[in-house]
Amino acid sequence: MLNKYARAFFTRVLTPFAALLIRLGVSPDAVTLAGTGGVVAGALVFYPRGEFFWGTVVITLFVFSDLVDGNMARQLGRSSRWGAFLDSTLDRVADGAIFGGLALWYAGGGNDNALCAVAIFCLASGQVVSYTKARGESIGLPVKVNGLVERAERLVISLVACGFSGLHKFGVPHIEVLLPIALWIVAVGSAVTLIQRVVTVRREAAEADAADRAVVQGGETR
Repeated sequence: MLNKYARAFFTRVLTPFAALLIRLGVSPDAVTLAGTGGVVAGALVFYPRGEFFWGTVVITLFVFSDLVDGNMARQLGRSSRWGAFLDSTLDRVADGAIFGGLALWYAGGGNDNALCAVAIFCLASGQVVSYTKARGESIGLPVKVNGLVERAERLVISLVACGFSGLHKFGVPHIEVLLPIALWIVAVGSAVTLIQRVVTVRREAAEADAADRAVVQGGETR
């Protein structure tokens, strides 16, 4: 839902920065790798210690590399299957680190097994939501569905809640409740999105199979 509009906006904003990196001789793949490394470091260094504000600041600085690398590739005229594969693969790594860091916090200093389980569910469901679309497309289906909570929504909801929850350490009272609420929203939304995609793939697969049978039967009657 956010992907269409957010990507268009930030692509325009980040185009000058992407052009600067190109002039400096930086490759799109290097930006992809550096961005993922920054997100993973921010999530796994700060979040397990409960440093949600500073962890979110670090992650946010690097998470936009997902838009910068593609922008650079388009400006260079070098968009490739390899670049798309690398970008998608490392997106999964970054997402896993964010929710993994939150799970480590709740398993340790946060001392809340229920929220640890919710964070792990967010991690797993996010990966499966992405897999259902990739797998459906790999067998020739369009998977035409806009899920309730896709990657952009998961990141925005989680990072905004983490950042604001981190203000608790600066003396803002009761604001830490935002993070558990956000995790539950992401968990439920991801489950709904997964169901939406599975139902869509099932319908599209049935339509494709019916079309194939009609072609075969039509050929036999000639």
